[in-house]
Amino acid sequence: MKRNKSAILLVIISIVSTLIGGCGNSGNAKEPTANKEQPQAQQNNGPMKETFFIFDTVVNVSIYDDRATKENLKDIEDLLNKIDNKISRTNSESEIFKVNANSGIAPVQVSPDTFELVSIAIDYAKRTNGLLDPSIGRLVTLWNIGHEGAHVLPIEEIAPMQQLCDYRKIEMNEETHEIYLQDKGMEIDLGSYGKGYAADAVYDYLAEQGFSSAIIDLGGNVFAMGQKPTGEDWNIGIQDPTQERGIPIGSIRINDKTVVTAGIYERYFIEDGKMYPHIINPKTGYPVDNNISSVTIITDRSTDADTMDTALVLLGIEEGLKFVENIPNAEVLFITKDKKLYASSGFKEMLNKTNDSYTYAN
Repeated sequence: MKRNKSAILLVIISIVSTLIGGCGNSGNAKEPTANKEQPQAQQNNGPMKETFFIFDTVVNVSIYDDRATKENLKDIEDLLNKIDNKISRTNSESEIFKVNANSGIAPVQVSPDTFELVSIAIDYAKRTNGLLDPSIGRLVTLWNIGHEGAHVLPIEEIAPMQQLCDYRKIEMNEETHEIYLQDKGMEIDLGSYGKGYAADAVYDYLAEQGFSSAIIDLGGNVFAMGQKPTGEDWNIGIQDPTQERGIPIGSIRINDKTVVTAGIYERYFIEDGKMYPHIINPKTGYPVDNNISSVTIITDRSTDADTMDTALVLLGIEEGLKFVENIPNAEVLFITKDKKLYASSGFKEMLNKTNDSYTYAN
């Protein structure tokens, strides 16, 4: 059994129909604050939006500005495809695939984007004492969770792949942008980082074009750019981990923030009545096994949020709350399997909880 990974967050965007200058409107525009040189735009026809399938997930982008065109959406699609084609572990033409194929053989030169993302991944590995390790690729392949045939593996199969997980053996040459994996068979996997990095790239592109109101949703990895065209904050639902997509435990109102959730319900299999989620602990070689059902992060940049949520599932509630305390402008919500909520003080203030079966435990 499994659910699609896009079942992370329900994005509830309520655009109230009003009239501006006698024209019907499904999302009122205001002058963008990101680029005052741009002319004032009236949003008369709703958002310019498109749906893509990239990063093995459904991507929805909605731009709330009458100046937005189909060409902007095409630029975004090209941008996302370029990132995916650089960091995909399974695409034989990607830079990460070539780095992995040359493990123990030779360094591989990569683009600045790929080098930066791997550098970020290594930094988080250091900060989590190796719990979130980008060199976990062989374990990810071995478990194959989210695909047919996934099953519990014996330690005899796990141990050799576990030995290949060691971020300290990833050599980074800043001058040449070369990456070298010291041990033959090592593989980098950027599944815990890529969607957030891509969401930030889309945000930056939109900002460069002078847009200031948009929703960027990469399979539930949501970046709410600016405010609604009405000047209101966006309303983002927090998915109930026990229910199908679209049923939240409550919602938060945000502007110019990213909201990202990691949950054990995203991809998993069940064997002998036990759930085995796709998040693997490199210290044990096995899928994470604790009381956490999901973790939601609110912060300023999606790369950080996408990285932190997985790290916090592995760290656990107590250490996870401490970890977030040291991250500027970050808030966190843990939901446990027994429907308890553990939240940072800021998240608790923001959450409009609508499901009384969930109660705060801190």
